[in-house]
Amino acid sequence: IFPVTVYGDFLPRHIFYRLHAVCAYLRCIFVALCVLFMWPSFDVILADQVSVVIPLLKLKRSTKVVFYCHFPDLLLAQHTTLLRRIYRKPIDIIEELTTGMADMILVNSRFTASTFAKTFKHLHARGIRPAVLHPAVNVNQFDKPRETSCHKCVSERYIFVPLIRLNFLSINRFERKKNIELAVSAFAMLRTLDGNVDRGGFDKRLRENVEYLDELKSLAERNGVAGQVNFVTSCSTAERNSLLSECLCVLYTPTDEHFGIVPLEAMAAHKPVIACNSGGPVETIKNGETGFLCDPSPKDFALAMAKFIQDPEMAKRMGEQARQHVNESFSTTTFGQRLNQFLLDVARTKRD
Repeated sequence: IFPVTVYGDFLPRHIFYRLHAVCAYLRCIFVALCVLFMWPSFDVILADQVSVVIPLLKLKRSTKVVFYCHFPDLLLAQHTTLLRRIYRKPIDIIEELTTGMADMILVNSRFTASTFAKTFKHLHARGIRPAVLHPAVNVNQFDKPRETSCHKCVSERYIFVPLIRLNFLSINRFERKKNIELAVSAFAMLRTLDGNVDRGGFDKRLRENVEYLDELKSLAERNGVAGQVNFVTSCSTAERNSLLSECLCVLYTPTDEHFGIVPLEAMAAHKPVIACNSGGPVETIKNGETGFLCDPSPKDFALAMAKFIQDPEMAKRMGEQARQHVNESFSTTTFGQRLNQFLLDVARTKRD
């Protein structure tokens, strides 16, 4: 346990729901200035996600900066209109320039490392290669789910999951890029009489969340599985863990996901995962051992789902292997050891 000091919380995150990137830059620059003038030198500073702070932090004498890049921000931003492209151009240039100033760059997956090289071509040409540090989960939190949390979660939303057998669980935000319709379509193709639940982060203030949830409900209606697919919005951590404890396996539907923490959470909860064979899940799921990696088609997902329906004991065995795999490779202890080694390596180069 250590104290956390927050600076710049009074600064806005957006201006009338616009200029999010500019506001994020200003907030982070303010934090960097506070660190620069109010704190002594550090051996190493770890900067996360926003690279604009790196040149300011490097003004601190004898301080090295390690930057953790989750994904190039310029690929996440929209460039759909001329005005947006004009707005983003200087931000995108600053992102690449400042990212290259870090003494070490870490990324969350080999997939992100590959995307980094393709996106920041000038950095790649200079020989800058990020190291991979996979994120982690607290494995222990999935040991014993609370007994009543699932009942509370679903009953408050007029859904009572314990009345049906919960076979498949899909955990995602209600955003189109999460491709949740793949889970619904695959379930419809399976034509099982058992239950399926889609659980996700939901914010009724976000138009896409509301629209996409309606689209998914309509898709379930058209496929004749509306009575078997339940949509649960914004569960707490304890409620999520209860849903995980009741399902047969977890469906993870995004393609080219940067990393994907849900498969780790599922495997930590002793559940195998069916996921698309691209992006981060390729690095975290052992195909045929801790789950199945499939082409992103309803047919391929349905075939994998059928294997678990036909052989629940296989699902249980793979779930145990999944738990062991996460505990060995993706626990917070393992993450801490790897991060500590990266920081020590950077600190040693400073002394040398």
